[in-house]
Formats: sequence, structure tokens, C-alpha cells
Amino acid sequence: MELKPGDVVMLKSGGHPITVVEVDEDKVECLWMGTDGDLFRETLPLVALESTEIDPEDDEEDDDEEEEDDEDENDDGDRKKKHKAA
Repeated sequence: MELKPGDVVMLKSGGHPITVVEVDEDKVECLWMGTDGDLFRETLPLVALESTEIDPEDDEEDDDEEEEDDEDENDDGDRKKKHKAA
């Protein structure tokens, strides 16, 4: 597997997406953001990593789903008000 700085990888065992910063033979220096917003920087063995691609549309889909959920809640609220008025 050929990696270069800027590539996005993941641990083979799973976890957060990791950005490659530097590649040195069988070691890879990486950066990633933790769940609490902390920035981590570690050197990891190449054999523990696998290439991955981040799809920017995934983030947009999550936003769309949240908006749909909000609309559903509003619809339910409107329906309840109509029943009370009738």
C-alpha cells in the first residue's frame, strides 16, 4: 500500500478516519480528531492501517436526515393542533 501525506486511512480494527502526515518506510505519522474535538498525532505501523475514502456527501446526507426529522415533528404538532380545533 502506497501512502502519501494527505491520504485518509483507518485502523484495520476500526475507529475514526485518520489523516496521513508523513510516511517513513513501515511507519506512518498520522493526525485525527477525537470525539471530544481533541487533536491526536501518533506514529503508527503501516501494517495496522488500511486506505479509505471519505465521501463528503455522507455529511450532507446526515444534515438532510436531521432536517426531515424536524419537519416530521412539525407535521405531528400541526396535526395535533388541528384535532384540538375541530
